[in-house]
Amino acid sequence: MLLFKCMKIGIISSMHHSEKMLEVKDKLEKMGHEAICSKFVKNFIGKNDVEKEEIKLHQKYNLDAIKEFWNDMQDVDAVLALNLDRKGIPNYIGGNTFLELGFAYVLNKKIFLFNPIPDIHFYDTEIIAMRPVILNGDLARIGQ
Repeated sequence: MLLFKCMKIGIISSMHHSEKMLEVKDKLEKMGHEAICSKFVKNFIGKNDVEKEEIKLHQKYNLDAIKEFWNDMQDVDAVLALNLDRKGIPNYIGGNTFLELGFAYVLNKKIFLFNPIPDIHFYDTEIIAMRPVILNGDLARIGQ
């Protein structure tokens, strides 16, 4: 018999994938997990890429969005990076998501990547060193 461990999971990703973040949050909650996203994620829904970039910069500069999610991460068991294709890079992990992965690592949180580690030579070895669990798109692997 398999025992399923429910967890509190912080979802991290490029805010350009806000709709997908909320979709995955819903799926995780239906699986019995508690899932959280940045409190700012809903501001991005239905916006185009230019609008999303403007919102993102405003939130980082004026609302301290980076520290906001750092505070939320204190109480999670794990983080799930939705590393989806972006900017022509398969499984993209941008600067802020990489920063949040580092926070999770230092806080001894379990790290899940939705897709394999991207081929970004600036920091792929650092991501490998964090020993993330690669889900290959299968959320059912969380908690096993």
